[in-house]
Amino acid sequence: MAGSFQFFDRQGRRYQGAAIAYAILGYATGITGLFAGSWIVNILATLLLSHAMIIAAYLIHECGHNMVFQANRDNARLGRVLSWVCGSAYGTFEDMRFKHFRHHVDNGDLVWFDHERWFADHPFVLKVTQWLEWCYVPAHEVIMHAVMVLTSFVIPERRDQRRRNVTVIIVRTGLYTLLLFYAPTAALLYLVATLAMLIVLRFMDSIQHDYGGVTTLFDEAPGPRKGDLVWEQAHTFSNPLSLKYKPLNWLVLNFGYHNAHHAKPTVPWFRLPALHRETLGDDPKMVIPFGAQLKIYHRGRVARIYTGKEKWEEQRKERSPRDDVAYPVGPAFLEAAQHARVPGGNAASFLTSF
Repeated sequence: MAGSFQFFDRQGRRYQGAAIAYAILGYATGITGLFAGSWIVNILATLLLSHAMIIAAYLIHECGHNMVFQANRDNARLGRVLSWVCGSAYGTFEDMRFKHFRHHVDNGDLVWFDHERWFADHPFVLKVTQWLEWCYVPAHEVIMHAVMVLTSFVIPERRDQRRRNVTVIIVRTGLYTLLLFYAPTAALLYLVATLAMLIVLRFMDSIQHDYGGVTTLFDEAPGPRKGDLVWEQAHTFSNPLSLKYKPLNWLVLNFGYHNAHHAKPTVPWFRLPALHRETLGDDPKMVIPFGAQLKIYHRGRVARIYTGKEKWEEQRKERSPRDDVAYPVGPAFLEAAQHARVPGGNAASFLTSF
């Protein structure tokens, strides 16, 4: 169609175009490399495949904010294609966008699935999840994505999507079964690449807000903090991979500049560093350093799965006398996170629509 897929602006043609090409070509090349007879090629292909899916996921986020193309319908079309690349096509792109818009508009993590309550009702699953997470397997995230696979069967508001949901399940399960049967090594490496993508996405999500989830996704009433931009910024935190070596942040399409993103959600990823300097400056005291991010991910990997705040409170005295404080929020959260004294959170991925 004439006039379709016009980039948002001239710079977007360069940056967004390169990111799209990398995601698609990297995915295809990575998949091909999984079948190679060399383990070196297999490992490199797995890394490329995983990173291509990571970029695809962050491009879905860009599409959700209509920052890739001028027309909303074209952003939606690309978002739907990329959702197949990163395995989130079981639900619809529109549902992902709706949930993420509620996150921005209502200033909260609005969800349907209360994973805390679900874990309380399934203690054995909780124990297995905690053990796997202790081993750095992202089991909690796998559970969230498993719910996404069955979205139309577990969420009453999505029942009208069952035909589409079943079709996606049949296609993706059928393809993976064939891969598992004819090339089990490639199937295993594809699984590894997918788990690595989930780890990176939740690593970035984990400490960007102290909101906490509320099960009001399908409640039409506005959240109590809707429109409160000052409160939003006070409870939003930036975790760039590096302030010194800024190109490293391209590995996650600058998603770590999160205060800047929430200040102006329609600014594309390649302009976020400049907006970050404009809003917060380059003061390291305004961000959570990468070393602290790694410590939080390591130390809180079990505690944050279930009643993270309470678990952290129980264990704080065992860690350090400096941790003997109430669970921090707002500016206190930023300070505590800079010293790796918060557990972080799970289940905040924008790829899950519930």
